[in-house]
This record gives sequence, structure tokens and C-alpha cells, in this order.
Amino acid sequence: MSHRDLFIIWPGSPLLSVLLWIGVAVAFLYLARFPAHRAIISFSRMIYGALRLASRSTLLMERKVAARTREVMINAGVEERERALEREFQRIADTATSDLSGYPALQQSLVEQSRKIDEEYRNSTLLPPPPPGWVRAVEVLAKLPAEGDALVAPILTHIHKTVESQYQTAMTDYNRAVSERQAILKKIMPYWRKVSEILDEMGNRIKRLEERAKLVDISMAEYQEIRSQSDQAVRALTASSLTRFFTAAAFLFIALGGAVLNFHLIALPMSEMVGGSSYIGSFRSSSVAALVIIFVEFAMGLCLMEFLGITRLFPSLGQLDDKMRRRLATAAFLILTILAGVEASLAYVGEQLAGELQFFQQSLANNQGTQPVRTWIPVTGQMVIALVLPFALTFGAIPLESLVKTGRSVLGITAAAALRWAAFSLRALGHLFLHLGRLGVQFYDLLIVPPLWVEGLVRYRCRRAEGFLEEQVPQ
Repeated sequence: MSHRDLFIIWPGSPLLSVLLWIGVAVAFLYLARFPAHRAIISFSRMIYGALRLASRSTLLMERKVAARTREVMINAGVEERERALEREFQRIADTATSDLSGYPALQQSLVEQSRKIDEEYRNSTLLPPPPPGWVRAVEVLAKLPAEGDALVAPILTHIHKTVESQYQTAMTDYNRAVSERQAILKKIMPYWRKVSEILDEMGNRIKRLEERAKLVDISMAEYQEIRSQSDQAVRALTASSLTRFFTAAAFLFIALGGAVLNFHLIALPMSEMVGGSSYIGSFRSSSVAALVIIFVEFAMGLCLMEFLGITRLFPSLGQLDDKMRRRLATAAFLILTILAGVEASLAYVGEQLAGELQFFQQSLANNQGTQPVRTWIPVTGQMVIALVLPFALTFGAIPLESLVKTGRSVLGITAAAALRWAAFSLRALGHLFLHLGRLGVQFYDLLIVPPLWVEGLVRYRCRRAEGFLEEQVPQ
């Protein structure tokens, strides 16, 4: 007896047996209708509650991440503004030192010019005294009519001539003194111009200081706004962080291209130094050595930027005294220069090796090869590129610092956005399971439509019968 025969209720009629089994299943489902409904609803609500709890937990985590990211951005913004204020104050100090250091000399020159102007002015005020009062009196007497007295007329005429002669002499002296005064005043003009130039120079220096002071005021206002942790400051810091992050990533991508080019320039000739047949693991020793040289160059460039104070990735290096930092910066620059020279030499050797390899391949292909013609242009170009690239890669420390400092903020912003979307998805999925539970109830009732139809018909007839009996009851 096979397992299939166990399910045959009516022998000789499998179809009837299937119908009987379906009837039994529908009857069982009908009898278990309310417990099944409660189970489906309870299961959907359980999934909904779990997903809703997970959504709330995700939202709490998102808030913590957003608060931490906000704190990080505020601290980074405060640090950046402090560095900007420090630079502005240093520039103001340099401007004051360079421009106002000559203020004593300008003051002494201004005092000297003022003394000379005052002296010349005092000299110009020494005018001859005007003609005495008696001269006019005598002149008046001399102009009196002299008719009727022959002795008085000649005397008055002589007095008149004498007074006129003295008057002409006095006016001549007066005009000469005025001319000398004008000449002295004319000599004052260069001193006035010198004073004007000194005052203009001082005005320009003060104007430069005012411009620096305005920049300091702007930076201070931004610093205070960031310290207040306002939403506008946070939005500005967020936009700035994203912009700086992607800009730094673009520059680092360009620097990576330069590093790859540098690697290909020195990888082939490096095989002549360390051996082309030796391996370190699954990598050629020449490739590993070329990578080590490039990494050492980048490390020296990074240290050089740290010692110069351009970047601040390592606070311990910035705490060294200025003398030690200058010495270490000089040592890093010398090491970088030596490595650049080594790369230039390797580039020259690489060009020679490439020519010999080409000649060897042509000899194998044609059984007679022609010696390749070497020109100085590609050799010089490769040597210059190999010499310049290490110094160019040094400046990759600047976008690296920007990428490191803004990466944390960008990562926090991305994580907060991902958690927010995850919370939304969990909540939406919970509502979906809740509605799926209701849909499951309806689908369950759909499987037992015949008994439900019979039940509805019976209830309908019972209600009609109850209504008919109520109508027969006497009022």
C-alpha cells in the first residue's frame, strides 16, 4: 500500500477523494476561523511592533549621530576660525611691524619738516616798518597852496620833493622785502609736499591696518556665530564640509594619477637595482621598491608641510620650537631633493632600458634589428617629470588634511541620512506587515467562502424568522 493510497477516501474515485479532502480542509478552516484570525492579526501586529521599535531605536541612533556630527562640525569650525583669526592677527602684527616700525623715523622727519617750515615762516614775517606818520603830515603840508608868500613856497616845494624821495625809497625797500618773503614762502613748498607725502604714506599704512581689522571683524563675527551653535552656522558648516571634502577628494585623485605615473617611470629601471626576478610574496621586488620610494617621498613631503606649519595633522610636530622645526624641515627637504634626483636618474636609465628592449624585440622578430635612434627630448622630458613629481606630490598633504578633517563630518552626515532612511523604511515595512495581516484575514475568509455563505444565509433567515415572530406578537 503506497502513501498515495492513504489519501484515497473513496476507492476508485481519486477526484471524489480530493473533493472530500477539500471539504474537510474547508470545514477545519471554518471551525478554526476566529483563532486563525487572531493569530494572523497578532503575528502582523507583532512584526509591526518590532519594526516600529526598531524604527524608534534607529531614529534615536540617528539623533545621537546627528548631534555628534553637529558637535564635530562646530568644533572643527571653531578650530578653523581660530586658525583664521590667528593668521589675521599675525598678519596685522607683521603689517604693524613692517609699516609702523618706521613711524619714529617718519615722526622725526615730520618734526624736522615742520621746524623748517616754521623757521622759513618766521623769516617771511620780517617786513620793513611802514613810513612814519610825520611823513604824511609833511606831505600834507607840502601840498598846501603857497600863493602870496614867496619864501614859504620854495620851502614847501623842497619838503614835498624830499618826502616823495623818501617815500619812493621806502616803497622800493618794501617791495624788495615782499619779494624776498615770497621767495622764502616759495622755498616752503617742497617742505609742504614732503609733509603731505609723509601724511599720505601714514594714511595708506593706517588704511591697510583698517582693512585687516575689517577682516578680523568678519572672522570674529563668524567665530561668534559658530560658538553660538545656531542652525544657520551649522548649515553653512555642513555645506562647507561637503564642498571641501569633494574638492579634496578630486585633488587627491589627481595626486594619485601623478603617483601612478611616477611609479611607471621608476618601476622598470628599479629592476636593475633590486633584481627583476626576485619576489616579495606575489609582487616583484622592483615594484615594491618603487612603491616604497614613492611612499617615502610622500611622507617627507607631509613632514615638510607639518614643519612649515601649513598642515596640522600631527599636533606633536607643531609643538616643537621654531629652531627645531626649521632644522627638521631642512632635513626633509634635502631627503626629498635626493629622492627626486634618484628618480630622475632612474628615469634616464629607464629610457635606456626601454630602447634596448625595443632593439632586442626587433632582433627576435626580424633576425636583424636596427639600433634605435635616441633623442634628448623624451629623455629630458622623463627626467624633468621624475624630478618635479615628488615636489608636486608634496602638496597632496594639503587636500589630505582637508579630507581627513572633513571626512568625519561627511561620514556623520551620511550615516545620519542612512539611519533616517532606515527608520523610515522600517516604519513603512511595519505598516506593510500590519496591512498584510488584515489582507491575510481577508484571504483566509476567501478560502472558506462556501461555509461563510451558508452561515450568512442561515443568519439572514434567522433574523427574518425572528422579525416574523415579533410581528405576530399582539401589541
